[in-house]
Amino acid sequence: MNTVLSRANSLFAFSLSVMAALTFGCFITTAFKDRRVPVDIHVAKVMLKNVDDFTGPRERSDLGFITFDLSADLQPIFDWNVKQLFLYLSAEYSSKSNSLNQVVLWDKIVLRGENTKLNLRDMKSKYFFFDDGNGLRANKNITLTLSWNVVPNAGILPLVAGSGHVSLPFPDTYETTKSY
Repeated sequence: MNTVLSRANSLFAFSLSVMAALTFGCFITTAFKDRRVPVDIHVAKVMLKNVDDFTGPRERSDLGFITFDLSADLQPIFDWNVKQLFLYLSAEYSSKSNSLNQVVLWDKIVLRGENTKLNLRDMKSKYFFFDDGNGLRANKNITLTLSWNVVPNAGILPLVAGSGHVSLPFPDTYETTKSY
């Protein structure tokens, strides 16, 4: 006959199979949901400095400062399979040395149960907006986009870009003031 260990092994294997099928069912119910929402980004202030870059050769690099307003209603993204959102504001631009530059300027984690309506005013970039040369000065096409990773309870980790972005020009001259 079957031993107790053999029966326990069969029961455990069957339980794991049932849990895997339930987890897949949970994933498939929200896998094809559109997770884009409208995002409104306004840039209030743009400043540009030319500073020493200590990460490489002794050269000077462009450092940008951006003050922005951001509003979005993230409530439609949240459902029973969303644990949290990782939001980040990124800047994309091209320069002479690189055809595509992407820089993350700001980020935030929104947990389930928190306020999902973003209405941020006069926010400054959280991370430095460095270029690896002088590609920011007089650059007329820097695009800011709010994107997010949806962290689910079960399933894949989708990367979604909000349906709203803003393109802005950077100034032709450098600021000489000490404060931001």
